[in-house]
Amino acid sequence: MKVKRIVTNIEATDVAEANRFYQDLLGMELLMDHGWIATYGTAETMRTQVSFASEGGSGTPVPDLSIEVDDVDEACRRMQEGGFRIEYGPADEPWGVRRFYVRDPFGRLVNILEHQ
Repeated sequence: MKVKRIVTNIEATDVAEANRFYQDLLGMELLMDHGWIATYGTAETMRTQVSFASEGGSGTPVPDLSIEVDDVDEACRRMQEGGFRIEYGPADEPWGVRRFYVRDPFGRLVNILEHQ
């Protein structure tokens, strides 16, 4: 048996609220929409990962979700222009990533990162 995919499910009272944050600002594609559930992703092949942490690194809280992007500074700019408050960073971390934390419309702490 082989794990093929891991999907994060985030409870949302208004599923459409995800569109602005995940599709408009982060550029993810709407892959499935049944009204009660909307799934965003990308056509690119991704590795399957799940992480367990006692802290978020550099003394930060553990984020609910981590999203790797190709331009973290552009992602940060979009979030700020979209009215989302940056809670940490952008910061260059000693383990080789540049990242920032932001809360999505559902209050989830999202770690947006780029490998340097």
